[in-house]
Amino acid sequence: MVLVCNVGSTSLKYKLYEMPSEAVLCESRIERVGSRGKGIFHYKNLITGTAVFKEGVDVPGYREGIELFISSMTSAECGVVASIDEVAAVGFKTVLSKGYYQVHELNDAVLEGMREYLCVAPAHNAHYLEAIETFKELLPHKTLIGVFETAFHTTMPAEAYIYSTPYEWFEKYEIRRMGYHGASHRYIAETIGSMSATHRLISCHLGGSGSLCAIKDGRSVDTSFGLSLQTGIPHANRVGDIDPYILVYLMKKEGLTLDEVLAELNTQSGLLGISGISNDMREVEQAALAGNERAELVLKIYCRDIVKYIGAYTALLGGLDYLVFTGGIGENSKLVRKRILGAIAHMGIEIDEEKNEQLQGFGEITTEDSRVKAFVIPANEELGIARSVYRELAQS
Repeated sequence: MVLVCNVGSTSLKYKLYEMPSEAVLCESRIERVGSRGKGIFHYKNLITGTAVFKEGVDVPGYREGIELFISSMTSAECGVVASIDEVAAVGFKTVLSKGYYQVHELNDAVLEGMREYLCVAPAHNAHYLEAIETFKELLPHKTLIGVFETAFHTTMPAEAYIYSTPYEWFEKYEIRRMGYHGASHRYIAETIGSMSATHRLISCHLGGSGSLCAIKDGRSVDTSFGLSLQTGIPHANRVGDIDPYILVYLMKKEGLTLDEVLAELNTQSGLLGISGISNDMREVEQAALAGNERAELVLKIYCRDIVKYIGAYTALLGGLDYLVFTGGIGENSKLVRKRILGAIAHMGIEIDEEKNEQLQGFGEITTEDSRVKAFVIPANEELGIARSVYRELAQS
């Protein structure tokens, strides 16, 4: 069995998989980690259907959240295993570690690589480091494996990941395009691969954090994220692509420090920064439909940037067979999908309006005659992590 842990700044999510059948035995979500008396605990045994819901739980740190899940998973009332010893490994959706870009056991060297890149992925690496260290303390003999978000993108050719900066920066500091959302894009690639072994695919992971990936026959050839997760299309409250000299200009004109400018770009930009309303696309859409001009501007910028990447990646791939929407916005925003597909109709993609409006979950949203097929595929990053961990265990 493989336990997958997804770490957020104030949350923990778990799924326990029986491998290789890929059956999910139980799942759990803990919200408001870092609080006392305010935590929310969800747990469900998917074999018996037994569910546990608790509010007002003390979860001052990751330790308490991890202990709460393990005790439920192994309990006589709602557990699925008699002991944590039955779990072969714990897999994590880790983000970035200098020199370790694929699937690795989380030893001291890999963790040090994560610390080295704290300045590149501060919000992600810091929380994972804390959670992983806690797992190591609580389960010292358990194998912990990081499936790094960069892993899927290691197939990109050099011309895709090398920046046109001094080459010494790459040699000395590994300044390059890394790419993220690897577990999500890999899952999309595997799902489309089950339909067609040879394919030209663009995967659009659209959520609070968004990225596009150009995929040829299951392999990543380019992606919109760069060295950091602050690039590409606009995010919920992060800027996406930006001219770096804007930072210099603001620092000189406003007397701001670099940290102050970066904080604005990382927390007050994106959907929130343009709309001034919300970083939630659902609220932005409602405001736009009610006539809010800045909310409408958000939609135009967001969809236009995605269309630009689709056009560029179609050129790189030499054509396009499949376009996939995934992630919270990709799966749920009918309006965003409609606008994007309408803008690229000249590429041989014909939306089925009824399917797009009515679809819930997995499905095609293009007509039978559409040369390019568009699908909505719900994200399943946890399954992608479990598969990678299982493969790693089988090879060791």
